[in-house]
Amino acid sequence: MEAYCVKCKQKREMKDPKQVTMENGRKATTGTCPVCGTKMFKIGG
Repeated sequence: MEAYCVKCKQKREMKDPKQVTMENGRKATTGTCPVCGTKMFKIGG
C-alpha cells in the first residue's frame, strides 16, 4: 500500500503494512518507510 512519508516528503510503498482500527472505529493502515524507517499512517482501508 502506498502512503506519504513526512520525512522524505514523497509517496512510497509501505513496508510491513498492518490494518488497525482507530478509537473512533475507522480503519487505517500503519507501516514503515522502506528508505528512512519513519512510521507511516494512512486512514482508510
